[in-house]
Amino acid sequence: MKYVSGFPFAALLLALASSGCSHVIDIRGDLPTAKALAQVKPGMTEEEVQALLGTPSSTMTYGEDVWHYISMQTETVSFLTPEETSRKVVSVYFSKDGKVTKVTTLGLADGQPFQSVDRETPTAGKDASMLQQLFGNVGRFSKTGKVD
Repeated sequence: MKYVSGFPFAALLLALASSGCSHVIDIRGDLPTAKALAQVKPGMTEEEVQALLGTPSSTMTYGEDVWHYISMQTETVSFLTPEETSRKVVSVYFSKDGKVTKVTTLGLADGQPFQSVDRETPTAGKDASMLQQLFGNVGRFSKTGKVD
C-alpha cells in the first residue's frame, strides 16, 4: 500500500474555505461624469442641467429647489454585514426662476451621525392576542349583516 500525502487534500480544503470569504462590491446610484459636472455653470436652466446630467436621484419637495445625484459603494465579506466604503452626493441648487446658483459635492466623510428615537407611539384600542383577534368576531354578526 502506497502512502498518499495529505497536502493535495489540505490545499483543496483551504481553496474551498477561502472561496466562501470573497468580497462582493455593490455600487448603487448613478453619478454624472466629472466632465459633465464641469459643464454645469451658474445661470443654466433645469432643462440644460437635465440634458447634461440626467434625471436626479432625489429632488427637494419643500424649501430650496435642489437636485441630488447620489451614489454609494458597499463591500460585503462573506456573510458579514455590508460596509459602506464610499458615498458621493452631488447637489445642484436652483433659484426661484429655475437657474443654477451653485453645485456642491459631498462624500462619506461629510456625513453626520444622528441619534434615532427609541420611543414607541401608543395606539388606541386594547392589546389582543392573535387568537383573541381571530375569534373575537365570532357571533358578532347576524344574518342581516348588521353588527349586534
